[in-house]
Amino acid sequence: MSETALHQAVTGGQDKEYLSFVLGDEHYALDITTVKEIRGYEQVTKIANAPAFIKGVINLRGDIVPIVDLRIKFNVGEATYNDFTIVIMLNIQERIVGIVVDGVSDVIRLSEEQVLPPPEFGVAFDSRYLHGLADVDEKMIILVNIESLITSEELGLVAPESVKDDA
Repeated sequence: MSETALHQAVTGGQDKEYLSFVLGDEHYALDITTVKEIRGYEQVTKIANAPAFIKGVINLRGDIVPIVDLRIKFNVGEATYNDFTIVIMLNIQERIVGIVVDGVSDVIRLSEEQVLPPPEFGVAFDSRYLHGLADVDEKMIILVNIESLITSEELGLVAPESVKDDA
């Protein structure tokens, strides 16, 4: 049995789905299973002494949701807020977090074989937050490990599971 056939037998041959989005001139994608909803940007309540990329919080049906502007965090694109600004609401370890992006493209389906390992350099942010890269319709898509980013000490929005369980 070939390695591909074995992989398909073990995984059921299922591809993984990603929601693709744009930041500046770059195309990104994240695991669609983390997406709760996609909304327009709305006014936030600012938090004192928060880093510039944390725009503030909103009340989403009783949940206080931090809003992170990935354009500022990754230093790509111009951070403008208007009727076309998009917020992707994510459910990360039972916590809702919103991320601001320039636009949402579509849902893409990728097999493990289509995902290339992340480079050591040349992208806008730390490769710890990458699943890899994929070539889709002649454009390179950067696959973000959004759970790793949101739970990172750098953002400090959600405690990593190992830390949370030790308390």
